[in-house]
Amino acid sequence: MLEGRDEVVVTQTDSTPRWVGLAVVVLAAVSLVALGVGWSATTRAKSLEQALGSQTQTLKQSQDVLGQRLAQAEENNAQVAGELNVVTDRLKLTQGELRNAKKYAKQIKEDDAKKLADVESSVNTQLATKASSDDVNKLGGDVNGVKTDLESTKQNLQMAKGEFGTLIAKNHDDIEQLRRLGQRDYYEFTIAKKGERQKVGDLMVELRGTNQKKNLYSVAIYVDDLRYEKRNRSANEPIYFYTRGSRAPMELVINQVGKDKVVGYLSVPKVKEQQQGTGN
Repeated sequence: MLEGRDEVVVTQTDSTPRWVGLAVVVLAAVSLVALGVGWSATTRAKSLEQALGSQTQTLKQSQDVLGQRLAQAEENNAQVAGELNVVTDRLKLTQGELRNAKKYAKQIKEDDAKKLADVESSVNTQLATKASSDDVNKLGGDVNGVKTDLESTKQNLQMAKGEFGTLIAKNHDDIEQLRRLGQRDYYEFTIAKKGERQKVGDLMVELRGTNQKKNLYSVAIYVDDLRYEKRNRSANEPIYFYTRGSRAPMELVINQVGKDKVVGYLSVPKVKEQQQGTGN
């Protein structure tokens, strides 16, 4: 029998150093970091590749557009150059035509001057030849004929006379006949609005009102800084008044009276012309 023997159990344990574990952990972390960096780099590379491809495509499109515009510009330049050549040719042609036209006009002017001189010489010769007593007598006969026609015209005028012996025209035809007599100047006028003023000869005439049913009218006459108002005057009734320095009266006649409208004429003696002729 075995007495007092303690049983001793010896256990052998393999011990691993701690730095090995730490190294493994560090390697694992580094691997993870490297893996993340690699993945990020790959992603960025793909993004850059896509962006570069998009920019390349945009650049290519821009190049195509630029090429089209350049081709269009070259075509326009060619067209402008062609039109410029045409304009230049036309300008040369126009300048040539202008020179020819000036030359032709100068020739015409010279020919006309020569013809005019010939005609003038011929007329002077004919006048010198035909200025005989028979022609003078014939001219006197023509003058007498004009005088006879004038007297006949006076006799044919069936017009009323005013208080100063002047003939009163009732329409435009009568006024034309009086003009042909040459004794007075006649100024026809129409005033178509009440209160309207109109310059007639050397004076102003203002229509103040009309009565169409009774054929009456009222006017104001402005002459020599004076105002004369004539009220309720009848148509074809002459209004006489004098101007400064004149011995013969002026004569205002209204032939037609309408609604706020009158038609008439102003008769002015040719005294000034006679006085000027006498003074000379």
